[in-house]
Amino acid sequence: MERRESKDQILNILAKSVRKIILEDSSDMEHIQEIRLRTGQPVRIVRNNTEAVLPTPENPHIITKEEMRETMEYISHYSLYAYENELRQGFLTIEGGHRVGVAGKVILEKEKVKNIQYISSVNIRVSHEFLGCADSIIPYITKNRQVCHTLIISPPCCGKTTLIRDLIRQISDGNQYVKGCSVGVVDERSELGGCYLGIAQNHLGSRTDILDCCPKAEGMIMLIRSMSPQVIAVDEIGSGDDIHAIEYAMQCGCKLIASVHGLDMEEASRKPVLGEMIRRRMFERYVVLGNRHRPGEIRAIYDERGSVLCRE
Repeated sequence: MERRESKDQILNILAKSVRKIILEDSSDMEHIQEIRLRTGQPVRIVRNNTEAVLPTPENPHIITKEEMRETMEYISHYSLYAYENELRQGFLTIEGGHRVGVAGKVILEKEKVKNIQYISSVNIRVSHEFLGCADSIIPYITKNRQVCHTLIISPPCCGKTTLIRDLIRQISDGNQYVKGCSVGVVDERSELGGCYLGIAQNHLGSRTDILDCCPKAEGMIMLIRSMSPQVIAVDEIGSGDDIHAIEYAMQCGCKLIASVHGLDMEEASRKPVLGEMIRRRMFERYVVLGNRHRPGEIRAIYDERGSVLCRE
């Protein structure tokens, strides 16, 4: 995606007064990660993992109800009702794969979230693709040009979703380390594909099928039954249902690429159901990420026995 196109996709959903402030602060959107708007509070952006108040901390621009309403009208194309299904999840995905989180008054129906009204907070997470960011690990998680069952262990904000996205692309298209194969992606929060109207906005490869906004456990089984994937990729596994679905997929002959929140192998091993899978050596590779020096840095790669294959 061209940088100019990505920049316009973000600016076009902001209230005109806020758009002007963002443009005056920086005409380069490349390093902006988040734009946060809260009614009655200053405009805040996160750039290079550092928060800033706009225009300045001494003279902040305070978001009004009118600016919030105008922003939501642009985001929803003047029809919030049409986005009711997406809003009940707490976010919308806009063209370009950018995710817009919202908060406000929650409307319940039969003790389940039906919708969100009177939206008072918006968090725009700018989608960034880094093609090639998985180049350094692909030789370690493949064998005989086949993918190994791989678990990526990472604290928050360490680039694991970006890494998985590039792994999917490389596995799908194929290269010198892996033969191109069909990949099924279960994208529960629209972060991997960044689908807009059902079409992935991020580069996930030519042999990739994606289930957008689908629960991971259910989606994995659906893909196996309907699309016959050779590899299944999911982000942020956690529940027992997720783990059982992964076991089922492995038993069906699918290779798994998955991620989990954790600081290291030891913490991952203490997780109730996942820990048992690790002890049974069901995953063949473990990639541990960190951000001590930069987001997405690889701290270590281990094999199924816990032996170090690579350490940085």
